[in-house]
Amino acid sequence: MTLQKPRLHKPRNAQRPAGKSAAKTGRTESAGSPAAGLDLAPAIEALELLLDLSHPADAQLSAFFRNYPNFGARDRSFIAEAVYGVLRRLRSLQVLSAPAVTPRRLLLAWLARHGGRNMREFEALEETAQLDKADLEWLRSLKGAKLEDQSEAVRLDLPDWLHERLSAQYGDHLPTLMSSLNSAAPLDLRVNPLKAERDAVLTQFAREYIPAAATPHSPLGIRLQGKPALQKHPLFLDGSVEVQDEGSQLLGLMLAPKRSEMVCDFCAGAGGKTLLLGALMRNSGRLYAFDTSEKRLGRMKPRLARSGLQNVQALLIAHERDAKVKRLAGKFDRVLVDAPCSGLGTLRRNPDLKWRQTPEAVAELTVKQAAILEAAARLVKSGGRLVYATCSLLTAENEDIVAAFLAAHPEFHLLPAGAVLSAQHIELKMGEYLRLDTANHGTDGFFAAVMERSA
Repeated sequence: MTLQKPRLHKPRNAQRPAGKSAAKTGRTESAGSPAAGLDLAPAIEALELLLDLSHPADAQLSAFFRNYPNFGARDRSFIAEAVYGVLRRLRSLQVLSAPAVTPRRLLLAWLARHGGRNMREFEALEETAQLDKADLEWLRSLKGAKLEDQSEAVRLDLPDWLHERLSAQYGDHLPTLMSSLNSAAPLDLRVNPLKAERDAVLTQFAREYIPAAATPHSPLGIRLQGKPALQKHPLFLDGSVEVQDEGSQLLGLMLAPKRSEMVCDFCAGAGGKTLLLGALMRNSGRLYAFDTSEKRLGRMKPRLARSGLQNVQALLIAHERDAKVKRLAGKFDRVLVDAPCSGLGTLRRNPDLKWRQTPEAVAELTVKQAAILEAAARLVKSGGRLVYATCSLLTAENEDIVAAFLAAHPEFHLLPAGAVLSAQHIELKMGEYLRLDTANHGTDGFFAAVMERSA
């Protein structure tokens, strides 16, 4: 079953795509609001672009919005919710839309099955000539369509290869896990302890009628209801808060860096965990942030400026065997390896990944992960701590990598994740490893192993 190919990008200053209703209203309602004024054309065009699956969905959607700068907040909200909703449920929606699987049909199927639309709202779209009687007849049949005769992979909206692996790992828990991963993620913040206290931030949000609560596990986390725009909020602008999933915060807390230590964030990216580590070190000691991408490190600069940290040294490296890395061998008290991975633990935020990843790509990643862990381990001094982490759900990227590393390096031993968390006053039941499950913990899916080099 193939999808209609997307149209070419329109130029940056193009007029907004519009159906007849847009000419009347000039705006699009959100997916959960009444159909009056709803214009399907922009969402269909965005969906055509994203269904190409050749690039990350978030980057493609950002490019789409740049091409249409006149979209309002509700336009953007509806389009983003709709296209991400289709990507989450793509395989079952393809079955329901057959034989005419087009972006338009996929969007309508999502609105009917998961977007909360009723037939009265669809009938209103007929009045604006966006739907016809044949569409309405199909949508009525779609409301009651069953998927029981389809495979579990279809019902859970997974490609066959990924369903096979996850089913072997999670068994009867997989439907519950996928239900959580097929829902939208909340917005988590991390308080910067150098500039603010969590209770004070929560009090300020309450005064401003921003619904928020403390995260259940991270002592620095805040979970917001909805997706309020915070980019211009004073607490964001002055570095008091940063956007960071609670699970990601727990990875930094497991490294548990101390003041005056020498610490390395080996795959720093845009610096989310680097900022956390620097704050935990109370802006003392030396914190190195390595990455192979100048663009990612560049995105760290404004975040560092807001944070108030002055103990961070960002280093661009060519690869894990770079001479800059070799010169620092055996000098670090603590090293965090948040390894590049399939990202399948972040499907709430990046649903396109399950369609874009392949078994071959995962196999290539495991080779890279093993090499990065090997190189990072050389930095750790005797008695030092090494944390290997991913946001993957796959054993091949997690336990298998750590087991192979420990078998080849008897100078390292595993520290039980539950005990490490408890030492940070985080009571979260874990065994040898940290395994964060979206359904059970409300975070993205993370894995971490804490290792220590023998003295």
